[in-house]
Amino acid sequence: MSRRRSSYPPEFRRQLMELVRTGRTPEELSHEFEPSAQAIRN
Repeated sequence: MSRRRSSYPPEFRRQLMELVRTGRTPEELSHEFEPSAQAIRN
Protein backbone atom coordinates (compact mmCIF):
# COMPACT_ATOMS: atom_id res chain seq x y z
CA MET A 1 0.00 0.00 0.00
CA SER A 2 1.39 3.39 -0.92
CA ARG A 3 1.81 6.17 1.58
CA ARG A 4 -0.10 9.33 0.86
CA ARG A 5 1.20 12.67 2.01
CA SER A 6 -1.32 14.96 3.63
CA SER A 7 -2.32 17.88 1.47
CA TYR A 8 -0.58 21.22 1.71
CA PRO A 9 -2.34 24.01 3.62
CA PRO A 10 -4.56 26.24 1.49
CA GLU A 11 -2.45 29.35 2.17
CA PHE A 12 0.71 27.58 0.98
CA ARG A 13 -1.07 26.43 -2.19
CA ARG A 14 -2.32 29.97 -2.88
CA GLN A 15 1.20 31.31 -2.38
CA LEU A 16 2.65 28.87 -4.93
CA MET A 17 -0.12 29.65 -7.42
CA GLU A 18 0.58 33.36 -7.10
CA LEU A 19 4.31 32.81 -7.69
CA VAL A 20 3.55 30.82 -10.86
CA ARG A 21 1.25 33.59 -12.08
CA THR A 22 4.05 36.14 -11.60
CA GLY A 23 6.29 34.18 -13.96
CA ARG A 24 8.14 31.67 -11.78
CA THR A 25 8.30 28.16 -13.21
CA PRO A 26 7.19 25.08 -11.29
CA GLU A 27 10.76 23.77 -11.63
CA GLU A 28 12.19 26.85 -9.91
CA LEU A 29 9.66 26.60 -7.13
CA SER A 30 10.22 22.88 -6.61
CA HIS A 31 13.90 23.58 -5.88
CA GLU A 32 12.95 26.28 -3.39
CA PHE A 33 9.97 24.54 -1.75
CA GLU A 34 9.08 20.92 -0.98
CA PRO A 35 6.51 19.96 -3.64
CA SER A 36 7.66 18.53 -6.95
CA ALA A 37 7.22 20.53 -10.14
CA GLN A 38 4.43 18.14 -11.19
CA ALA A 39 2.60 18.65 -7.90
CA ILE A 40 2.80 22.42 -8.42
CA ARG A 41 1.44 22.08 -11.96
CA ASN A 42 -1.47 19.98 -10.72
